[in-house]
Formats: sequence, C-alpha cells, structure tokens
Amino acid sequence: MSSLIESAEVPLELTGGSRFLRACLRKPVDRPPVWFLRQAGRYMAEYREVRKHHSLVEICKRPEIAAEVTITAAEKLDVDAAIIFADLLLPLEPMGLDFEFQAGEGPVVHAPLRSPESIDRLRTDRASELEYVAKAIEKVTGHFGDSKGMIGFCGAPYTLASYMIEGGSSRNYIFTKQMMYGETTAWQRLLDKLVTVLTAYCRQQVDAGADVIQIFDSWVGSLGVEDYRDYVLPVTKRLVRAVQEMGVPVIYFGVETASLLPAMHETGADVIGLDWRTPLDAGWRSMGYGCAVQGNLDPITLFAPLPVLETRVRQVLEQAGGRAGHIFNLGHGIVPGTSVEHVQAVVKMVRELASRFVGSKVAGGEAASEVKLA
Repeated sequence: MSSLIESAEVPLELTGGSRFLRACLRKPVDRPPVWFLRQAGRYMAEYREVRKHHSLVEICKRPEIAAEVTITAAEKLDVDAAIIFADLLLPLEPMGLDFEFQAGEGPVVHAPLRSPESIDRLRTDRASELEYVAKAIEKVTGHFGDSKGMIGFCGAPYTLASYMIEGGSSRNYIFTKQMMYGETTAWQRLLDKLVTVLTAYCRQQVDAGADVIQIFDSWVGSLGVEDYRDYVLPVTKRLVRAVQEMGVPVIYFGVETASLLPAMHETGADVIGLDWRTPLDAGWRSMGYGCAVQGNLDPITLFAPLPVLETRVRQVLEQAGGRAGHIFNLGHGIVPGTSVEHVQAVVKMVRELASRFVGSKVAGGEAASEVKLA
C-alpha cells in the first residue's frame, strides 16, 4: 500500500484500505472513506444469532468468531474499513482486575481500585494474554487483504482508569477525580501501568496487520480543559507517540469533547474523532485543520426517513468541504434497533454525494479548484 500512500496525487484506482489510510494521513482521495463506530452489533441479525450462543467476552476471546463478526459487518455494509470486534476492558484482566457484563448494568469491575496499594498490585507483564485479539486481526486481514482498512483499537488511559476506579459506568466520576486530585502519585502510577500494557497490546495488533489504531477515550468529556491538560494529556500523548512509532496512524476519539478538541489535538494523533454535538467544520477549524477528522453523523439520524438522512449526510460532507483528511463516520456507535438498510443507504449516499466536494479545498482550508468525479 505504501506507493499509493506516498503519492500526492489521487491514484486512478483506490482500494478501500488505501483510501482509508490516505485519508488518515490527509492525502488526496477520490471520496471520503466511510466506516461506522460499532458497525458489528445487536442491530444486525447475524450478530444477534452469534450472541444466542456466546457471551460478548467469549466472542472476543475466540479469534475465529471475532473475525467472523468483524468480516460479516464490514461486507454487509460495504464500508472501506473493518474494526476488530473486541472490548475496551479486555486489558483489565491480565492486569489482575476481573470484570463481567451484567444484564442492564453494563461492565462491572468486582474490586475497583480505591487505594494506592490496589494500584501497586496491578500487573504489567501479562499483555501476551491478549494475543487472541491479534489472532482475530490476522484472520480478518487474511480475508480482506488491501480491499478494506484494518482498524485495531484500545481504550485510552483516562477512560480505562475511570472504569477501574469507579467499578463501572458513572455519572459524576467522583472516585476517579478524588484519586486524580488527592492521590496524584498513585494516579500517575496507574496511568503509567496502563500505558505499558496498552503499548504492548497495540503492538500485537499492528504486528498482526492493523493499519490504524483507534484510541477510545469514551469518558474524557467528563473533564474540564485544565484537568485534561494537567492530568491526562501528557500520558495520552505518550501512548499516541508510542503507537505512531510502530508505523501506523492513530485515531483519537472521545464523546462530549467540543471544549477539549484543541487540547486533544496536542496529543499529536493523526485523526481526531468528532461527536455529533459539534459541527464538523467548527470542530476541524478549532484544531486549525492540523489533523484529519472522523465523523460525525448523529447515530440516531439513522432512524430518520431517508430524505432527512440524506440531508444530514449532505450537511456533514458540506462541512468537510472536500478537504483532504475527512473520514465519514458517526459521532458515536450504531445503537440497537437501527435499520441495517439505512446504514447501507448512508454508504451509498456518501459515494454518490461526495464527488461534488472532493478537491474543493485543501487541508488548510483554502479554496482550490473543484474537482468533479461523478
């Protein structure tokens, strides 16, 4: 794929994989690549059938099933990239922290970290136990080759630390922030241990064939800008740089992060994911167009009538303005009950509508001659 990526011109023919990777690096493409957060999930009948026989964790730990779920979704939607089926919390187990998914409650950590001593007991030498994810990636890349991009992922240090401290989901993150403010040395030690494990975990995925690593900071929107800069930005930057040194781009994504976008851009991530609450053009402009962006259709718009859905897809494309470095996606994951046909329709809409915008602007936002590809 390297010769296609290095070219400053749009190659005559792009595979989904080369299109996706070029967009991550803000190289010209024929149209924005498209994929969806949580594109393999309960909204899809094939996945529901698998879940009748296997728990979520069982699917993650059995490479042949995780690969099957990943491949089925990417093929059915005809997207440009596949994201490996896994869960953010998988690294907790080899660190010595058990968790389970309880019906109606989501993930529950049985012995949440509430003291420096509990952090000291965490292991960092068992990341090899996560290699089942890499084996699933090998199966997916063997199936798709370059026809689709392969996305590996991990949770961000802040989000995983919050799960470990709170014991599950939280509204106010009281225990997390108490440790962050009052036990700063222990807080830093926890983040350091997470970076050690996550770096090894990401390396496994890259070695297995992942083209890109997405770092999910699902809960980072709970922080104000100064807290993010003081307690989270430095360690997140370390993880981003460590992954980039493996030779792949990094996508960094959080929710409710409008105020944090300029600081998140300081991590050096190649792509920043935008949720739907921030207009794409405003979010990109706030970062000086200095990175690629991913997003940002409201996932609930997928429940709208097709004419409304097309209007919203068109608006996202208009806001991107044809700049190099836009990856079309949702502003969060597909939710249960979503129409598969509507998700498929979005892929077709992007392909049909995007040609009028491609080439209309360069990465820095200056106007250039419009290129018509239709």
